[in-house]
Amino acid sequence: MVKIAFSSALAQKALGKELPVSEKDPELASASRSNEGSTGRCLLTLLGLAFILSGLIVGGACLYRYFTPKRLYHGAMQFSDVSSGATEESQPYYLPLVEEEVEISDNMAVISVPPPRFRPGDPAYILHDFNRKLTAYLDLTLRTCFVIPLNTSVVLPPQDLMDLFMQLMSGSYRSYLVQEDLVVTERVDNVKALGHYIRRLCDGKDTYRMQRRSELPGGGIQKRSVEECFTIHHFENKFVTETRICKA
Repeated sequence: MVKIAFSSALAQKALGKELPVSEKDPELASASRSNEGSTGRCLLTLLGLAFILSGLIVGGACLYRYFTPKRLYHGAMQFSDVSSGATEESQPYYLPLVEEEVEISDNMAVISVPPPRFRPGDPAYILHDFNRKLTAYLDLTLRTCFVIPLNTSVVLPPQDLMDLFMQLMSGSYRSYLVQEDLVVTERVDNVKALGHYIRRLCDGKDTYRMQRRSELPGGGIQKRSVEECFTIHHFENKFVTETRICKA
């Protein structure tokens, strides 16, 4: 009888060879593939969360910019009409008073003009968009908007306007009256083109563009008796402005 045996060295060498994972243990191979798939899904999930968080941050910044309440200031000015020839000595004991509230930000100011006391004039909202260089008047009696280029020679920039109202909050301010004459020129059909702020103010209301009468051809000489006019008293500087808006 012939006895067959393997040498110990060959046996150890055979035992030292590693089998493929699939041959060694199918369950371990399946677990390895599952771990790789889970890692990929985790990376995709983290990437998606990063996009969502960045969107929330940007959206939150926009909401904060456009919808958070601005600080509200209140101010009042007494004024004399120097155009009527009144002097310091001939001024009446009681001077007319203009009161208003304003919300101010870096690129926008909204002025609330209440109904005047003991004199003619309309209540209104006046919005100055410093980015687009536009001013919108919303006449609350007519429920109508009127838009004109921002008059930077009259309207103070935001920081100066804020400083003025900080002074006015400590007491009334005695000043003088300046008059401006504005004329309606055309209807605005698309208020979205006027920017976000004016669109919010004038959306759903009749809106018109205006021009200063002095800038019209021929100096704007017209028969005022046939015009429909109204007046708003307000201030965005160290004087009171009497804005007269006329619809031909």
